[in-house]
Amino acid sequence: MNEDTGTDRSGPGDDQMDVHEAAAILADAREHALRELRTSYPLLFAVWGLFFLLGYGVLWLSVRGQHPYTGPTPWALLVLTLLLAAGGVTTVISVGRAVTGIGGATATQRRVHGLAFTLGLVGVFTLEGGLAHAHASDSLLGVYGAVAPMLVAGVVYAASPAVWQDWSTRTLGAWLVLVAAGSSYAGPVGVWGVAGLGAAVGFWIMAVVARRRDRA
Repeated sequence: MNEDTGTDRSGPGDDQMDVHEAAAILADAREHALRELRTSYPLLFAVWGLFFLLGYGVLWLSVRGQHPYTGPTPWALLVLTLLLAAGGVTTVISVGRAVTGIGGATATQRRVHGLAFTLGLVGVFTLEGGLAHAHASDSLLGVYGAVAPMLVAGVVYAASPAVWQDWSTRTLGAWLVLVAAGSSYAGPVGVWGVAGLGAAVGFWIMAVVARRRDRA
């Protein structure tokens, strides 16, 4: 008797089909994640533009009219810190929701992207502490404190298309670098107003562009 009861009849072709199906599922999931992330861009850009305008605006108001210049007040720095923290939480939630379940190179690039930004900020604030320890003037520290974090953000944004394959972040990154460099000439008081307004305008323009692109 030749009974094949309980025998698995699948052949080599079935395994190959399973591999192709898995690859197609992963490709679809990655494309969905990138599409969701692009959809989040208008909101993220608009939020960050508002936070930069409010945060830097508060700091500008706190130093306006100081003679001699002594630097931002503690309450103004607290407002900026809370706004930047809120912006960071919004970004993490939006991006995390878009790419949930996506692994491989995309996840690795995302971690490298976040690590680079974190290390850049740590370096910026460590250097600022070193300048203060070396008895740098309040005016120098004021200009540095306003433009250095924005410069780091601009460089990281400019490198982000390697992760998200989106040209708008590269453009925004280049704009932030220009704003940070140019606003440094406004002096320790004016730098906060010029940098905040310039950054906000850049983020809002990108929000409008991203929104129109998504509708198209």
